[in-house]
Amino acid sequence: MRPWEDLYEAILNGQAQKAHAATQTALEAGAAPMTLISEAMIPAMDEVGRLFEAEEYFVPELLLAGRAMKGAMELLRPLLAASGNGSTARIVIGTVKGDLHDIGKNLVASMLEGAGFEVIDLGADVTPEKFVAAVQVNKPKVVCLSSLLTVTMPGMKTTIDALTDAGVRTGVKVLVGGAPVTMQYAREIGADGYSDNASGAVTLVKRLLTPA
Repeated sequence: MRPWEDLYEAILNGQAQKAHAATQTALEAGAAPMTLISEAMIPAMDEVGRLFEAEEYFVPELLLAGRAMKGAMELLRPLLAASGNGSTARIVIGTVKGDLHDIGKNLVASMLEGAGFEVIDLGADVTPEKFVAAVQVNKPKVVCLSSLLTVTMPGMKTTIDALTDAGVRTGVKVLVGGAPVTMQYAREIGADGYSDNASGAVTLVKRLLTPA
């Protein structure tokens, strides 16, 4: 058995403690951090996404899988940083100003991280200025904006306008999502894409970052 098969199963089944332990065991057996990511973590989260699309998994299973994946990543991040071998793309994510809901945003962040992206999570109630600063400092490829309340949806447009005014809009793809958000609204405010679920968000990010 390959040393990372237990890690794959632990993430797929949402077992955070087992995922952490399996990662430690695989590292001690000589597995490279990027091998664990590419051969166990990303395939496991891809399968979680497939099961969600097939309605065999639901939001609780997604959250548990994301938590298990994060437990494994805690051990790998320092090793990746030390080797200079990081993620293929950086993503900034946050819930817009005035909105304190973050469950959906956290789920998307976990799924993106599980897909191998470096995720910078700004949290909830994030001002346009904070998004701009995060883009300027971190140079992400994608910015993800979340809103769970109709009254905070205008914050998405305000944030996109702030990115434009700061001269950094053309360098990033902006994706939006959340219960009241629609594809039509995404187009109206100048976003590059929209998804109504976490699995779809990961697929969309991958598609947008794939060279034509």
